[in-house]
Parts: sequence; C-alpha cells; structure tokens
Amino acid sequence: MHLKEIYSPIHKELGGVNKILEASLKESRNKSVLKINDFLLSCPGKRLRPALVILSAKAGSGYKQGVAGDGLIKIASAIELIHMASLVHDDVIDHSKLRHNQPTIHSKWGEDVAIALGDYLYSKAFELIATCKNTDILSCISQATRLMCEGELIQVCERDNLQLLKERYIIIVKKKTANLFAASCQSGAIASGARESVRGALREYGLNFGIAFQIIDDCLDLIAQEEDLGKTPGADFKMGELTLPVLNLLSHSKDKDRILSLLKSPDREKTFVDLRQSFVNSPACVKTKEDAYFYIHKAKESLAKLTDSCFRQSLATLADYIGRRIRI
Repeated sequence: MHLKEIYSPIHKELGGVNKILEASLKESRNKSVLKINDFLLSCPGKRLRPALVILSAKAGSGYKQGVAGDGLIKIASAIELIHMASLVHDDVIDHSKLRHNQPTIHSKWGEDVAIALGDYLYSKAFELIATCKNTDILSCISQATRLMCEGELIQVCERDNLQLLKERYIIIVKKKTANLFAASCQSGAIASGARESVRGALREYGLNFGIAFQIIDDCLDLIAQEEDLGKTPGADFKMGELTLPVLNLLSHSKDKDRILSLLKSPDREKTFVDLRQSFVNSPACVKTKEDAYFYIHKAKESLAKLTDSCFRQSLATLADYIGRRIRI
C-alpha cells in the first residue's frame, strides 16, 4: 500500500498542512529568504509527522473539537517545521550533500545560511504552536524538541566510540528521533481531548514507531543505493557513528578483528563498500530487521486501547509501511 492510500482518510487535513507551511514560509519580504524557503517547499518529504498528529487526533477515543480544526493543522505544521529544521542542521553536522535527491541547504548556500535557516524554522514552528494557546501541547512539543537536540549532541559526542552498547544506541535514538514521533501522536491526542490512557497509548505507538523508523533508516544508510535513498549512502559510517546495523555486525561477525579494522580505517570512502558487503552477507542483516520489526510490533500493540476506526487502521498500516522499506 502506498502512502497516498494510507493518508486517504486525512487527505483534506494534510492539504491544509501544506497550505500553512507555504503561508508560513512565504511571509518574509526578503527576496533571499523567500528563495531559500521556496527551495525547501519544492522538496517535501513524506509528511509522516503531521500525518501522525492528525491520525492520532482522529483515532483518539471520543474525538472532540477541542483544539481541532485549524488548531490541529497548525500543530501538525509546526511539528513538520521542527523536523525540517532538524534536517537542515543534521546535514551541516553530517556534511551531507544530498537530501531527497536535491542539494542540501548548506551545499547550495553555505553552512552559515543553513544554521540560521534551521533556527528560523524552529522559531516559525513555536510561533504556530503559541497560537493554539494550549500549554500541554506546548510542553509536549518543547520537551520533544529539547530531547531531539540533546540526542543529536550525544550522538556527535559518541562518534568513533567502538565500545558503544546497543542499549546506549536505543537511548540516543529515543531522544534524537523517536521522541518527536511520540510528541506528534501525543499532541494530536491532546488536541482532540482524548482520555489520558489513550494519550499514553498513542505516545507509546509514536515512540516505538520512531525507534523502528530510525533502525530502518540506519540499515538503509548501509545497504541502499543513492537513487533509492535520496542521499549519499554510508554517511553514518563515514562520520564515525556506530548505528545498530554496525553494532549487530560487530556482535555477529566471525571476523570481528577485520570489522574493527574497517571501522578504524582513516579512508572510510574505500572501506564502506567492504563494510556494506560484510553486513549484507552476515546474520547481522537479518538481526537488524528483526530488531526493527520488534518495535513495529510494539507500536501496533499500543493501538489495542483505541476504538476501532479507519484512523486506527491507518496508524497500523503506516507502521507496516515503514517495515516494508527493508524487506528484500
């Protein structure tokens, strides 16, 4: 099933998100800013996070108007702006030249512009959240944003740490990626006036969805081709970041010393091909997929507390959708 089909119950609302994003990024009167923002708008991603906000709001048992309607769309748009800001900064940190098969902001306009643009997008996001006048939603998203930035910082500090444990990796992933997914679901549930137990269930869904998403992303960074990935593969390895696929390879390889030598090599451009081949041909590849499916299953289990609806079904199907990205 394609995303368009999964998003069909919220097609109208996602259209509203695109309109708000466009309006927010076209407010400036500065031609240079507008040019950069137009470029951002021309490269939309999958809109997973705003979709989760809206689906969670509508899947929440006892869906009410609350902060729904325009408020809900603003929350969904704000979370997408936060995600966009994080990507702009991530690309600077990782020296990435491509994103969605297009040049990254820093490779097109320079690092100074990219850093300033990321800050600008964060400010736009919280400006939108403020208009909803809901402190619970503000607290939820603010905390997730702080944890996301902290996770990125920890990941950079842990580069080239060959003693990194799987548990430590999961902690970083929860902070850096999963918490924003969790906040997407939780803020949608808060906006709809869902019961506390439903808010918790949707937050758990988002958290486990996010962990699975990052594991899969890390796996694809190792095995996918550039045209499929939309960016240059091997970025994590080349920056010295030990992701779960590499940790599993270290645990399951019969020639651990050779893998360690690859990880220590100063010429990571050349050794990446060898590492990729070693991973694909080892039990670590299967193990990494099993790890991702474990969190997908946990995410779907959380939905049991929700009343059955097409929105709950879309959430379940969305979890399956991300899992299919690494099926061979």
